[in-house]
Amino acid sequence: MKVDSLRTASGPTISWRVIECWGAGISIFFQAGAVLPLILADADGALSDSARSILRIPCFPVYAFTIVILIRNFPQFLTALRRNLIVPSILFLPFLSTLWSIGPSTSLRRAIGLLFCVLLSYVLAIRFTPRQLLLLLFVTLGSCIVLSVAMSVVSPSLANMPDGTMRGVFIHKNVLGWYSSLMILVASAVLIDGTLGLRRTAFTLLAAGVICLASSGSMTAIIATLVAYCLIGFYSLLQRSSSIGRVVIVLFFVQLAVGILISLHEFLVPALEALGKDATLTGRVPLWELVDREISDRWMLGYGYQVFWTVENPVATHIWLMLGWAAPHAHNGYRDILLSFGIMGMIPFVLLLLHAIRQGASLQCHDPQYGWLWLNVFTIMILVMNLTESIFFAQNDAIFILFTAAIIMFSLYAPVVSTSHSPSWQAPSRGLASGLQIS
Repeated sequence: MKVDSLRTASGPTISWRVIECWGAGISIFFQAGAVLPLILADADGALSDSARSILRIPCFPVYAFTIVILIRNFPQFLTALRRNLIVPSILFLPFLSTLWSIGPSTSLRRAIGLLFCVLLSYVLAIRFTPRQLLLLLFVTLGSCIVLSVAMSVVSPSLANMPDGTMRGVFIHKNVLGWYSSLMILVASAVLIDGTLGLRRTAFTLLAAGVICLASSGSMTAIIATLVAYCLIGFYSLLQRSSSIGRVVIVLFFVQLAVGILISLHEFLVPALEALGKDATLTGRVPLWELVDREISDRWMLGYGYQVFWTVENPVATHIWLMLGWAAPHAHNGYRDILLSFGIMGMIPFVLLLLHAIRQGASLQCHDPQYGWLWLNVFTIMILVMNLTESIFFAQNDAIFILFTAAIIMFSLYAPVVSTSHSPSWQAPSRGLASGLQIS
């Protein structure tokens, strides 16, 4: 694929590949919510309306970068759309929900923000290979984690929550936990890959990720990290097995996962009570009980995209009063989908997930040298995180952007995967490291 260049009369040459690499990395950094939200937040970590307005400003350069890159690669963009029609159809749901939303203007405004985030996912999927995206995250997330460690040393009062847990350069300890978990996965994937020549750096960032994860105290992130290492073993075993062996392994792990979920549902609360821990999961259990009642009232279409948890909704206000705290979301991504779109949105989303998981596993088995392991593990990690957090359909959120990019990438490569050669339309083969150097 030909790489164009931007040339000045007597100045250096800057290739479009450089712009793509730096633009994508900076976009992910901004969408991760590092540094700037922490600077603008109040002492208690809350963001005022004026601070939120300021935080929207960095989004516009990201949107502009996304549009420019998609226009320059429009044929690949159309290919990505055609190979997975469920993604654009689900993306249409937030706009469609304005017809029945209890806050149409809010749904429309947030749907536009979500649209640009998903478009950025398409940019990542069509312009980077799995291994290149891994290296991009290695650099971007590594910067966030290193800055968090440095902040805890230089300014502990700013880097720590009021309860003493670490939040680093993020606005909340849970956010640091999420990105620390992802950093651990990315660093581990670099070590497993072995072709990038970054083992020492990977070990350093892996250690920094573990320190940040432990200091954040985020149980969701800790569980997701443990699940990630189990999944690495699962996908590695799946790749090395025969066809019949793969069926047996999949059935075994599916039954094991179902058994664990049932056990958690039945015995988690009694076990926490016996250990003297918070049996409400920091208020999540009573929140879910109240949310489930509201979901049942509008189970078909929901309340509209991301309008349930607004001050204009009296039902949300009633829940906040009963709980004694203002929940920003349901702390469960699946429940928030039902609140926004009802069953009409949940069914295609589940179909999308099942399709992506199957395609990702197929790519790992038939084209493992392309670096699919970490993307498969990452996808399942996000599904686990959403059991106690709400990341699905979040606008201006790096994790959801990467999650969507993984799904799009699976659908792009799966139809043309081959054990003998890479897809003919693939993203630029030029190394990402060279793309990060201006020549």
